[in-house]
Amino acid sequence: MADPIAMALQTAGNSLRVSWYSGINWLMSRQARKLSPAPKFTPTKPVPDRNELFEDLRGLMRRDAEAAGAGLYPPEITDEPRIWDHFRRLRAMYADLPGTTERRQARDASTASAAAKTADLPDYFTQDFHYQTGGYLTDESAKLYDLQVEILFYGAAAAMRRASLRPIAEFMYGRDQRRVSCLDVACGTGRLLREIRRAYPAMALTGLDLSGPYLEEARQHMGRLRPATLIETNAEQIPCADASQDIVTCTFLFHELPPEVRRTVTCEIARVLKPGGLFVFLDSLQMGDKPGWDGLLEAFPVRFHEPYYRSYAIEDLNKLFTDAGLKPAAQELAFLAKVVTCRKQE
Repeated sequence: MADPIAMALQTAGNSLRVSWYSGINWLMSRQARKLSPAPKFTPTKPVPDRNELFEDLRGLMRRDAEAAGAGLYPPEITDEPRIWDHFRRLRAMYADLPGTTERRQARDASTASAAAKTADLPDYFTQDFHYQTGGYLTDESAKLYDLQVEILFYGAAAAMRRASLRPIAEFMYGRDQRRVSCLDVACGTGRLLREIRRAYPAMALTGLDLSGPYLEEARQHMGRLRPATLIETNAEQIPCADASQDIVTCTFLFHELPPEVRRTVTCEIARVLKPGGLFVFLDSLQMGDKPGWDGLLEAFPVRFHEPYYRSYAIEDLNKLFTDAGLKPAAQELAFLAKVVTCRKQE
């Protein structure tokens, strides 16, 4: 039986979140246009109008509230920083906007390589994704990242991430969570880790990421919850034993990897999964997922520094996963994201 209180709490929280971040999106976009004109680009494919975009967003939020009401995961207790900290981060992002727009205009994505020690990092990682200052390699970037992503997605980023929890809930039905291990590959600031921990407090939970500052932010986001094991490492060489994980998740990573690295990381994920184990993949929509939205996918790498996005947008994920021994089982679209569920072949 659905829990109407849980549904109401989730609905109210989502409505507030979308209203708040949509307003900030409008203000920041307006200010960015004043500072520097956006790169000129005319998509060759269709682009949804605002009404269609927000109708789809409302559908995501409705499904999110229904899932919370069905007990698939707890209603969201805001994981935003304290209110004054939130406004400090907003102020820092606003102060950073001139530099971001200037780099976008100049096509300069070099601050990450200049701001941190990069000798032991792969070249594809040492650049300013989204033209954000410091890329993924500085404390300042780690503090602004979640805010920037929520603004970009009109407050829908958290709900899109939670779409990963539905297949996990189905997999966990009848299982003892104390005997289940889950690895989050490229965990970033730990937002998905926190959601999984809230739903499964006894699960053995590990997150790995290449960025030390982002892992430190992840530690902070776990708050008073049981901590996860966090490992600073490259997903091309996951430091876990063969067939050691029941569940592996990966969120918004593959569109930022060169094609050959995607294959390496996929094979590593398959290696550490147990036979019959669950792989939950969440990333951007691809071309053809919503044909009327393909123009958005064309425009995204023009507006933001995403050098590998075009190749991701046409990647045959079913073949990529199947070649590694991961059998695709289901797919769900979640606003501007998609969830692909795979099982490791026995």
